[in-house]
Formats: sequence, C-alpha cells, structure tokens
Amino acid sequence: MLQVVIAMLLFFVMMFGIGFILNMLMKTTWFPVYLFVIVLLPLGIYYTWDDQLSFGGNLTAYSFVDVLPAITALIGAFVSGWAMRALRRGGYRMF
Repeated sequence: MLQVVIAMLLFFVMMFGIGFILNMLMKTTWFPVYLFVIVLLPLGIYYTWDDQLSFGGNLTAYSFVDVLPAITALIGAFVSGWAMRALRRGGYRMF
C-alpha cells in the first residue's frame, strides 16, 4: 500500500510540473488535461492491451493499483491548469 501512495504522489507531482511548464510555454490553460485524456491514457491502455481477452476482460484486468495513479495524474494536470489560471487572474503576465 505504501508503494501505491508514493506512486500516486509522484504521478501527481510529475503531471503538475509538466502541465505547469506546458502552460507557461504554450499559454493554454487546459492543454495538459486534454493531452492526458487524449494521448497518455489511450497509449497506456494500448500498451497493456491483451488480444487474447475480450474488451470487458481487458477493462476488468486493471486493478485499483493501476487506476489510482492515473486518477491522481489527471488531478495533477487539472491542478496545474487551475494554478495557472489563478496566477493569470492575479496579474502575473509571465504565466
């Protein structure tokens, strides 16, 4: 269980950092969330897909250990967009 908590924290921090940097470079607030949902999640599912199992079998093969870090990474991407929006509202033009 400790490894899951550490993985969740690392994925949150990693996606927050990547999202914050992408927001600064591209000046788009919610791009990291879209990137995560449209690119990273499908790639993660694609590389773990087993052709021997059915669609439902593949989806039920994921356990909470697989899902929790992905959810916290999505939350990290969302929080980076929220932080960027708050900084822009605060008058920081750099962000």
